[in-house]
Amino acid sequence: MGMSAGGGSGGHSNEINVTPMIDVLLVLLIIFMMIIPMSRKAIDTQLPDPNPSVATANSANDQIVLSVLGSDLFAINSDTVPREQLFNRLRGVYDPRPEKIIFVKGDSTVTYNDVIYAMDQARGAGVKVIGITPAPKD
Repeated sequence: MGMSAGGGSGGHSNEINVTPMIDVLLVLLIIFMMIIPMSRKAIDTQLPDPNPSVATANSANDQIVLSVLGSDLFAINSDTVPREQLFNRLRGVYDPRPEKIIFVKGDSTVTYNDVIYAMDQARGAGVKVIGITPAPKD
């Protein structure tokens, strides 16, 4: 009854086969390399000119400023407009104009909802570019 200890070439080895693990890692690397560029989202912004030209004092100012006054009142340049008539007044102002640009100015006491409502009405009236004027610094 002799037993052999098995030290020959037909025995098992304790080494780990890393080839399947490397294959899985390479597939994951390729998947992430394809997904990351597709997941980026961009927002178009227009930054102000760092060197603005100074307007002369006697140049014609044809800018439209929509002020949100609160309590369902708005002002187009200095003409007070109630909430119900805002869309029709903006449509009447912007239909004949070639440049559809407006500046929205909100008082510090008005709600965010009122400012968004004014911007939405301006966009519906045909305005293409909406600028927001900052509150004056004290």
